[in-house]
Amino acid sequence: MIKVAIVDDHPLLIEGLKKLIEGSGEAVITGTAVNGRECMRMLAAEKPDVLLLDINLPDISGIDLCCDIYSKWPQINTIALTSYSEYTSVRKMLDNGAKGYLLKNAMPEEIIEGIRAVSRGEIFLCHEIDMFMKRQSDRHIFLTPRETDLLRLIVDGFTNQEIAGKLFLGVETVNSYRKNLLFKLNARNTAVLVKIAIEEKLI
Repeated sequence: MIKVAIVDDHPLLIEGLKKLIEGSGEAVITGTAVNGRECMRMLAAEKPDVLLLDINLPDISGIDLCCDIYSKWPQINTIALTSYSEYTSVRKMLDNGAKGYLLKNAMPEEIIEGIRAVSRGEIFLCHEIDMFMKRQSDRHIFLTPRETDLLRLIVDGFTNQEIAGKLFLGVETVNSYRKNLLFKLNARNTAVLVKIAIEEKLI
């Protein structure tokens, strides 16, 4: 039997998932939590094979929590179970160690299939996310952490001089980063750069 734990701040959803998962005859629920703090305590006590993790928790972002879990217990196969279908959310969860991504409106069979797949060490995306990611992959721009920091400060309206002071970089280095961002995002000026950053949720 596959051991599954659930982290979500909606008790009714947890109960529904428990019935679905245990009713499949393939898995058993070993624990539940409604926030990040409870989740870490639960995992310290018993390690499930698969963890269903909501991204929107009351005390911590599930994206950050996923990273913490992966760094401490890489053997736990985390699946994001969320309403968020944005490219950035999916990409960040996978980058932070998640092995799967399910939307909360996924079919029951998909949820069981996802649990089964990641328990075997596979990556699993529900059908809607899989199609979306394939459409996005050709055009999406990947930014380095430094470029993301710089872009965030540009969107906040800081000048090159101010950004240089905040990031402990030379003004010329900041200017070079800014030009590179304009090129990467195919933006003709800073105003367009800011618009793209906000629309594409790059920060």
